[in-house]
Parts: sequence; structure tokens; C-alpha cells
Amino acid sequence: MNTWNPSHYPSYQGKVAIITGSNSGIGFDTALQLAKKDMTVIIACRRLEAGEKAKADILKIYSAAQVIHMKVDLSSLQDVRQFATAFQNRFNRLDLLINNAGIMMSPYKETEDGFENQLATNFIGHFALTGLLLKLLLNTPDSRVVSLSSLAHKWAPINFSDLHFKNGYNKRKAYGQSKRACLVFAYELNRRLSAAGKKTISLAAHPGVATTNLGRYFPAIFKQLGSLFLQSSDKGALPVLYAALEKGLKGGEYIGPDGFKEMRGNATRVDSDEASKDKNIAIQLWKVAEDITGVHYTFG
Repeated sequence: MNTWNPSHYPSYQGKVAIITGSNSGIGFDTALQLAKKDMTVIIACRRLEAGEKAKADILKIYSAAQVIHMKVDLSSLQDVRQFATAFQNRFNRLDLLINNAGIMMSPYKETEDGFENQLATNFIGHFALTGLLLKLLLNTPDSRVVSLSSLAHKWAPINFSDLHFKNGYNKRKAYGQSKRACLVFAYELNRRLSAAGKKTISLAAHPGVATTNLGRYFPAIFKQLGSLFLQSSDKGALPVLYAALEKGLKGGEYIGPDGFKEMRGNATRVDSDEASKDKNIAIQLWKVAEDITGVHYTFG
């Protein structure tokens, strides 16, 4: 039986981690565990008061925690740029970037940049953020980028002909597309890092089916039945922590639960479909993302 547990790992004092969307759910549980390892943890979230509460909650549990909350709205490229600048003005290293923030099956909304909101928040903002922080990551020994995907990546392909659902919105497909994009990005980023001979690695993780506030747009009956088959957010955080901490990982792995259909269980390496690993799809997505964000990755 897989008994991987973050408690088996030593202190990481002096190391710095950013976790987007870590004021609640899986992001919060990830932040708590990394704070217990004495990392300096940046709670990067949309509302400062939510970040302040999360920081207070972590300090109640672990009074020695080094936790800082900073504002970032991943659906706004301007906000992402401001956050990246503020972070780099304050820190000279970044050991771990966890691209966790997300929304799920939300009503249609177009962002200030003209993007469909789920794709903007879940993928585009994280693509821009990672690119803007890339130099710092590359200059930090053994740094990692962990991008959150989902079992829902199976719900939809990446529709390059209508990325932003201008021709009719389907919230389920939009969510699936956004999480597939996160997975494709994680694989392609690792390929590019490896090709450039860099020590920084990129990985993807998914939490299985966990109880988080992502489900706030679900029908009431689903929420009532959820407790029967959903795992807790602290269990859902285990694959993310595995991707962040496990020493045997080389980059390019996908981490999820080991149980039935990867819905719940202990953290382990899992696989994904061929399209998620298709290099032509990845190259096309990368070009689109660079074009629409204006963020161009430099691996030199």
C-alpha cells in the first residue's frame, strides 16, 4: 500500500513557495503543510482579506509559520504582472511555484482581456505568471513548477478554433478545456526546460474528486451526495505535495490518487491520454498563449 506522507520530509527552511488560490481548499491544505516544513509560503489570492484569514488560520495551527499573503487575480493579466513585479522586488529566490487557483463550471464571463473566464483563471493567468517568474525559478537550485489539472481534462479537447466559446458557451467543456490546457502546459514546459539543460522541473498534479469550494456552481443534489464519494481537501492536497516534495521525480510526471479511477486514495504517479502529450498540440497552445499574454519564455 502506498503510504506517502509529507510528514516524512525534513525542514525546508529558507525556501520560498508561491501557491495561487491558497486561501481555501486544496491550496490552503498545501500551504499549511509546506508552512509546517518551515518554507516561506506566499498565499497568492484574489482577495486580501481571504489571504489574511488563511494566514491567521495557519498560524493558529503552526505558530512558527512564515506566511505572507499577496494579492493576485489570475483572470487579469495586468494583475498577474503587478504580482510578479511585487514578488521579485521582495524575494531573490523561488523554489516552488504551485499553479493551483481555479474556478469550475462557472457562468459565462468574459474577462477584461477578452478571455473566457475559466480558461483565463485556470490556465492563461498561470502561463503568464510562470513566464514572468521564470528567470527567478531558473536561478534557484532545484526549483519546481507544479500545475494543477483535473480528471475533468477528459471532458474536452482544446478547441483552437473557438478557445473562448464565442460561438456558444458550455461550462463543462470550458472547464475541461482549461484543465487540459494546464496539463499540456506542464508537460511542454518540462520538455522545454529539459531541452535547455535546466535543473528546474515542471510537473502536473490532480486531486481526484475532493471537497473544495470549486463545487459552488454544482447542483444541490450533487453537493448532498458529495460526501459519499469525495475525499477531503487535505487528502486532495497529497498529490500536489508529492509533486512538490518527492525527491525521485525527474520532471514531466503527472501525480494523482491511486484509488478507483483516480478519484481518491494515496498520491502516486498516474498517466493521461495521448492528446495531452501530443507535442503538436502543445506547440500550438504555447504559441497561442504567448501571443495573447505577450509573455515570451526565455530559457537562456
